[in-house]
Amino acid sequence: MVKPIGLEELFDLGPGKAPFPEIFTEVEYLWDVLGRIEGFAGRARPVVLAKEVTGAFLFGAVEVGEGTVIEPGAVIQGPVIIGRECQIRSGAYIRGPAIIGDRVVVGHASEVKNSLIHNEAEIPHFAYVGDSILGWRSHLGAGVKISNLKVTREPVTVRITDQVYNTGLRKFGAIVGDEVEIGCNAVLNPGTILGRRSLAYALTSLSGYYPPESVIKLRQRVEVVERREKKKKKEKEGSI
Repeated sequence: MVKPIGLEELFDLGPGKAPFPEIFTEVEYLWDVLGRIEGFAGRARPVVLAKEVTGAFLFGAVEVGEGTVIEPGAVIQGPVIIGRECQIRSGAYIRGPAIIGDRVVVGHASEVKNSLIHNEAEIPHFAYVGDSILGWRSHLGAGVKISNLKVTREPVTVRITDQVYNTGLRKFGAIVGDEVEIGCNAVLNPGTILGRRSLAYALTSLSGYYPPESVIKLRQRVEVVERREKKKKKEKEGSI
């Protein structure tokens, strides 16, 4: 059994949902998968069966599945495997090693690096995904950042209930379960784990472990006051 939480809390590895289910076999901890991405991506053959790739920049071993569209201005640096019927939009940057499943969207100004992206995940606008795993049909709102490096440069730790695990990894972003929705401009701090079907509201800052079907909300207090000039004018008029 994979530690520290079961795969069933995160992913369905059945047919049509994960590009390489076997990548999870023989790993002790969930984050050990990150160290296996390069080996699996290294199987990439420089074969492009894409529907469209005009004006994009592909370097190294990049394997692109049938029906995928890579728009002008996208940059892909191998080793990278991209599945079938994906949309790699203008301005996207994929830095290998990386594995992109089928029907995935990597949008404008979004960057993916050393990550495993399961089928039908969406990273559509201005997002950063580094050293991470995204589950089936997970969705990142515009501007979501998955931070993969602590400001102290120390190894990333993961807190689950009252226990802290030292991953030994200097770079580790997040593990995001199936059908997770993350709102615009949220930040996932290093070592965040989100159980399947969880929701994170816009602008939230996440860390640690969230069980399946969690809702992470941000409570803000909004205050509206008059501009000083308007207030002074009213006070002046009142004194006449």
